[in-house]
Amino acid sequence: MKNMFSLLSIAALVAFVGCTKKEENKNEILLGSYSSNTGATATFGVYQMRGIEMAINEINAAGGINGKMIKHINYDNKSDDNETLAVVNRLISQDKVVAIIGEATSGRSKIGAQVAQQNKIPMLTSSATNPEVTKVGNYIFRACFIDPFQGLVMAKFMVNDLKLKKAAILRDVKNDYSVGLSDVFKAELVKAGGEIVDDIAYQEGDVDFKSQLAAIKGKKPDAIFVPGYYNEVALIARQAKELGMNQPLLGGDGWSSPDLYKIAKDAINGSYFSNHYTTESTDPKTVEFVKNFKAKYNEDADVMAALAYDATYMMAEAMKNAKEITPDNIRAGLAAIKGFHGVTGVITMNENRDAIKSAVVVRVQGPEYKFVTSVNPSN
Repeated sequence: MKNMFSLLSIAALVAFVGCTKKEENKNEILLGSYSSNTGATATFGVYQMRGIEMAINEINAAGGINGKMIKHINYDNKSDDNETLAVVNRLISQDKVVAIIGEATSGRSKIGAQVAQQNKIPMLTSSATNPEVTKVGNYIFRACFIDPFQGLVMAKFMVNDLKLKKAAILRDVKNDYSVGLSDVFKAELVKAGGEIVDDIAYQEGDVDFKSQLAAIKGKKPDAIFVPGYYNEVALIARQAKELGMNQPLLGGDGWSSPDLYKIAKDAINGSYFSNHYTTESTDPKTVEFVKNFKAKYNEDADVMAALAYDATYMMAEAMKNAKEITPDNIRAGLAAIKGFHGVTGVITMNENRDAIKSAVVVRVQGPEYKFVTSVNPSN
């Protein structure tokens, strides 16, 4: 993501946050979150919020955390880096939260992680897959798998399942997520016996991709790997069809949004991406979540909602197991999570504070994502 702020500004805000004394509230647990409720990746934030609030409502209705109710404080970062820095600062210095559910995207999760780590406030991102996010420090965790796993999954899927060999890559060079996924896919495809025929760049906010697509068309790839976010991916799919390109597009979990099909229409049909769960799962826990979400919002549960729901329950588990609700004890509780059964699968936190879990590959078919295969990390 675009970084429009200086390291000095981060340091100044971190210093300000660190000087502010926290106040204890004995009747409630203050849990913060920040999300892109408006702006370029607004559907990510909207569904993230729904997942968090649905989980908190269930937890509180069941008696809360050892009798204490969770109070959720959320701020909209407007899909903006600078706003992210401001709202995470506010959560810690002004609201005195004991823990934070991080942003959906990798770039903005990394920004929030810097402030959280410096102030020793545990942050659990629900869906930021770039490996660098948790490398910020030992207070930063994730509830999802990381990009190297996604890149491996899609490279093997292309060669072994689709029986295709030649790929072109169209990556967002200003996006940590897109760059990381592209690099891994590139390396793993070659290892699997495939070939990269072109690797071309675009930037978040672009709306015209025809020059890049025309260059790719000339190289005659079997498939095009586009690990970006849904808004640009949808436009790329439409413009590829306009140029007479019928290769399947392949991507990652950043595709997952109701707006993908709304923008791309049938141009995206028959393309594939890696994801964290499927609404077609027969796991009773997942079935119950999908049913309850549908009843509440009259639509299927997007993956961002499912991941945020799991992240909130993981945070609650860490709190329940603590003798006292403190940031340090919550951090220790998150680090100790093993075999957590969530709606997106069974999750174990490894020594790098990354979730070890399975991935699914889905095919876009209209507004639905049809399950194709599941891949376990040990495969």
